[in-house]
Amino acid sequence: MSLYDVLLTALLVVSVLLIIVVLMQPSKTNAASTLTGGAEQLFGKQKARGFEAVLRQITVVLGALFILLALALTYLSSN
Repeated sequence: MSLYDVLLTALLVVSVLLIIVVLMQPSKTNAASTLTGGAEQLFGKQKARGFEAVLRQITVVLGALFILLALALTYLSSN
């Protein structure tokens, strides 16, 4: 098994995990704000707490890992 195959498998696993984590994040919108605009919620300074903060951090880490793996695969395929 070559390094390319290992990185490709890791990219597929990270991709699936990233999709799952993004889908698990709670929605920030409600029905009333979609009709009235809701700009105060969009630009409000609300920090994620607890489970939301953990999901946000996991999303950032998985996103960065996805980009790094994609770049590594691109480099390996060009050489």
